This record gives sequence, C-alpha cells and structure tokens, in this order.
Amino acid sequence: MTGPRSSSPLWQPSDERIAQANLTAFMARLKQEKGLDFADYDALYDWSVSDLAGFWTAVWDFCGVIAEDERGPVVVNEDKMPGAAFFPEARLNFAENLLRRALENPEDDSDAIVFWGEDKVKRRLSHRELLAQVSRTAQALAAEGVGPGDRVAGFMPNMPETVIAMLATTSLGAVWSSCSPDFGVQGVLDRFGQIEPKVLFCPDGYYYNGKIIDSRPRIAEFTAELPSLTKIVVVPYIEATPDVSAIAPDGEGRAVRLEDFLAPHAAGQIAFTRMPFNAPLYIMFSSGTTGKPKCIVHGIGGTLLQHLKEQVLLCDVKRDDRVFYFTTCGWMMWNWLVSALAAEATLLLYDGSPFAPDGNILFDYADAEKMTLFGTSAKYIDALNKAELDPKSNHDLSTVRLLTSTGSPLVPEGFDYVYDHIKQDICLSSIAGGTDIISCFVGGNPIGPVWRGEIQCRGLGMAVQVYDDNGRPVTGEKGELVCVKPFPCMPIGFWDDPDGARYRAAYFETYPNIWHHGDFVELTEHNGIIVYGRSDATLNPGGVRIGTAEIYRQVEKLQEVEEAIVIGQDWEDDVRVVLFVKLRPGITLDDDLTARIRTQIRNGCTPRHVPAKVVQVADIPRTKSGKIVELAVRDVVHGRPVKNKEALANPEALDLYKGLPELGG
Repeated sequence: MTGPRSSSPLWQPSDERIAQANLTAFMARLKQEKGLDFADYDALYDWSVSDLAGFWTAVWDFCGVIAEDERGPVVVNEDKMPGAAFFPEARLNFAENLLRRALENPEDDSDAIVFWGEDKVKRRLSHRELLAQVSRTAQALAAEGVGPGDRVAGFMPNMPETVIAMLATTSLGAVWSSCSPDFGVQGVLDRFGQIEPKVLFCPDGYYYNGKIIDSRPRIAEFTAELPSLTKIVVVPYIEATPDVSAIAPDGEGRAVRLEDFLAPHAAGQIAFTRMPFNAPLYIMFSSGTTGKPKCIVHGIGGTLLQHLKEQVLLCDVKRDDRVFYFTTCGWMMWNWLVSALAAEATLLLYDGSPFAPDGNILFDYADAEKMTLFGTSAKYIDALNKAELDPKSNHDLSTVRLLTSTGSPLVPEGFDYVYDHIKQDICLSSIAGGTDIISCFVGGNPIGPVWRGEIQCRGLGMAVQVYDDNGRPVTGEKGELVCVKPFPCMPIGFWDDPDGARYRAAYFETYPNIWHHGDFVELTEHNGIIVYGRSDATLNPGGVRIGTAEIYRQVEKLQEVEEAIVIGQDWEDDVRVVLFVKLRPGITLDDDLTARIRTQIRNGCTPRHVPAKVVQVADIPRTKSGKIVELAVRDVVHGRPVKNKEALANPEALDLYKGLPELGG
C-alpha cells in the first residue's frame, strides 16, 4: 500500500495493560526459570524461532497442556519440511483440554457458552451443563460405533450443539469435520463424500436475516448419496420437536432427533481417549473454487498448542474472558474460536446475519454479554464504514479489549474507522493465516503498538520471511510470505494422499524445504506485515506484480463504490487490469465516475495500477466465508470453466461476467 505512513502508532498499550498481559507473565517465567531476558516482543520472537524446542516446551508448560506424563522429544527432523514432527511420543486428548475448567470443578455454573441466533434465540450453558451434554453425546456416539480415526461431520449452524458434538467426537479420539448449513447439495458431497463420515449432525433449519430456512430437503438429498452414514442426528433449532421422517425414509432409524439419540444415556464421567500428538483431529476444506476442495488433515496436539499460543499469549485471553468471533462452521475461525475453552474463557456464539435486524446486533451482543474479544472480518468493518454506523455513540463497549480482523486485508481506512467509530482504547489485531494451518502466521501483540495499515507482528514460533522474486529475504519490499522452519500446526497431510504428493505440491514445490503460503506481502520497518492479496491473484501488467488489495483500498474510498473485484485479462501478448465495480443502489457508472476511479487509483498507487477497463456489475461472487474469488472471475472472463461453483455463496453472480462486450476491445 503506497503513500506516506503515519509517524506515530494509532494505539499503544498502557503500562498497566502491559504489566497484566499474559505475554509479560510468560517472559517473566522464561527469565526466572531459564535465565532468558527479553527486552521486547521482537527479542522474544527472535528466540522463539531460533530455539523451537525451547519455545514450544515453554508454551506447553505455561498454558498447562493436559497430557500423559511422558512427553518425549519436542521436535524431530527439524530440518525437514515436510517431515518434521513435534512431540511425536506425547499423548493427549483435545476435548479433555477444552473441558479443563469443568473437569476441575464439575459444579461450575458460570457461563461456558452463550448463544444468540440473530434476535430470535438466546441461550446459555454453564460449564457443568456443557460437561454433562458432552458426556451424553460421547456415549451415544460410542454406542453408534464411533472410535479413534472415525469421522463425524457437522452440517451445522454456529450453535452450542455444534461445539458439544465436536467435543464428544474428539473425546473418543475420532475426527471432526464441518460445514455451514447454507452449503448446497453438491458442495456438501464434494466435502463429506471424500471423508466418508459415520455420523452426521444437522439442524432442522436456521435463521438468516430474519427468515427461516428449512434445511431438511437438502439434508435428505445429500445424505442419500452418503452411504457411510449410519446415523443422521437432527438438532432442533427452528422447531422444538422437528419432524425427521422425510430425511431418511428408506433407512428406519437412520435419521433421529437429538433428544432420542441421547435419551438412553445419562451424564457421567467421560473416558477421554488419549491419542498421539500428531493423530488427526479436524479435516478442513480448501475453498474449492478451482476443483474439488482439498481435505486438509490437522493434528490434535499441533492445533491445540498453536491455538493456546495465539489466544493466551497473542490475544491475551484470560480465565473468565468472553470471546466472540463472527464465523460460520465452514470457516476455520470457528475451530479457532472454540479452542478458547482451553483458556477457560466463555464462548459467545452468534449465528445468522451480522446486520439483522438493524446493523447493531453484534455490538448489542458485546454490551449485553461483556465481550472482551470481538472477532470479525475486514469486509464487515468496511461494510460498517460504508453504512456510516457509529457504534461508539450508542454502545458502551467498555469490556472489549481486543478487536481482531481477518478474511482479507484490513485497509488503513479500516483502522481509522475502528479507532474513530468503535473504540479508541482497543488493540486492533489484523491477523492472517488460513485453513492450511488452522491458525495464523502473522497477528497481534497485546504489549506492542498498532500502526496504521499494518498487522502488528509475526507470530511467535513462526519463522516467517518475505522472499523477493529471486528467493531472497527482504524488508520493505513486496514479496512472497514463506515460513523457513517447521511449526506444530502444519497439516499432518491431505486426506487420501498416501504418498504426500499433493501435500508437497501445495506448499513446498516453489521453495524446497520451505513453506510457501501464497500471500503477497511486505515486512515493514516495524516488523509488521502488510498483505497485498493472494499471490495467485496478483496482477502482472508489463511484468510488474501488483497486489489486488492495493487497488481495492483506493477504489473503495469512493462513496459510490460498494465493492470491487479486479483481475488481469490476457490481452495482446500482455495482461491488462480490469476492474469490476458494484455501485450503491441507484448509481450508474458513467464517464465521470470512471475517470474519478482511475484518478483515485493513479494518485493512491501508480499509473501501472490504473485499470484499462472499468465495468459495472450487479454482484460480486464470493465464497461461503465471504472471500471474493478473483480466480473464478478470471476464468469466466477467459471462457474457462469454473470447476466448483458449489463453493460459492452466490454462484449465479459468475454469469454476470460472461461474454461482456466491454472486454472485447
């Protein structure tokens, strides 16, 4: 992002806040126990990537991982990616770690989970109730034959029963996988059809923007194509006692209501199955816009340890904190969110539209439930800005200490909006990573400053560098985000990839023995990170690489522009930049607005960034997690098939880009 950068930070933590931070306590323990004295985050970071064994052992101990006594070696084959393995002899159980608070005090009646389904449903579960429900669900799954390595799937809203089903599954050493109930039939089959789940949890329906959507017809359709399922458990949401007869009419008893599934089982002690550190925990799915989604298998210990590090140290989550992330169960931020139970925090779950009914509901939630961590997407912040909402004028938000943003780059104006219209004394942590690592490479630092337009830091233990076109590390220049040393949350592999060929091709072919993430970024003078977009969507007019986020930042400053998507179109033996704009209702693109768009981009970026064509469109295609899909639009413009439209929330939008006369000359 070109242009002058601010000479002072937007936010600095107070001395009191630094003193109270978990990260400060972590450094104090390192000094006391190991004689390691770090002046600041950067010094701690340098140690964390130079002594991987020492750092990850310290995280394990500080966060109190529950496991069998014999931990064994910390990392083997440290010089190999892939090939390195962390804690290969350790055994633990994921659910046991997340349920630690209730296990220590089974009568704990404080909130474990609070749930809002838009403005329609409000519920809460105590730690005692959560433990009881996990116990009953685990027994029911075991009675269905679920054990280590079996897959259990959720086609579920972000509601308490989803968390319970995941915890029950993982308590047995089985593997959890989920997507959200807005997926179409083929999208579900492209995912769950590959992994052959034994049991499926699904809702009778869900709410979105005040409307009721009955999900049972789609469930009946896709479950008929999943012969591996022995049980379909229907969770009541829109009806108190849902009719499930239409879901599996040919399989007597195959579809059951949740209450009937649990009825034979009383709550009791949970027999947690402790598994190897690197045994499978979650199967996540790539967006799938270039073919069938990749099934990415994440391990138990690596996921737990990385999430504890990020939440306890980098997000400063403490016992009794109240942690929220706006996410669906089809996005890895759901998996990240639920791990906050391991920090003994309360989960604040929300399902539905973030703007129902009047745009204020998430801030209403923050006030009502004393939210401490408010997690959302950059697009949500941009939408608030465009809607000219001013949450700080009609909300207290005094308990919110941290606001995290991910999903796409948060532009500098997004930083301004947060501090001007949401809250001034808040740590704004733009974070970035992905499904590939079920966590972040770069993110927040509660004891450091926030600089406008920059992600605060590289994550502890993540040896992130930026490589130029010659594969050399650079600072202050744009390049490829790489990780040059192994980390615990690397996938343990892809599903149905026995020789690891597809896994290696995805991350290790560009730079041998180095993780190539596919983000086009810059490491700044503050050791922060700026993300310019995905590498595969980078534009190359005249052989100069341009990040798409640079253009979005400029064009979306114009009030007439609601959103934009930019691609490179092959043209006359080169590539030309084509910008599609979705304008506010009632506005039509004319020569004057086109000229102002081009001037804005030229002045804010460079002449090379200026689009050769600007075209108005009615809609912009995006994935279910809200990410715009430049590659799919590029394929349509070039007449190439889009291989997996089911991955999109609005696949019909792609038709708007076919055969456009404006792009023929």
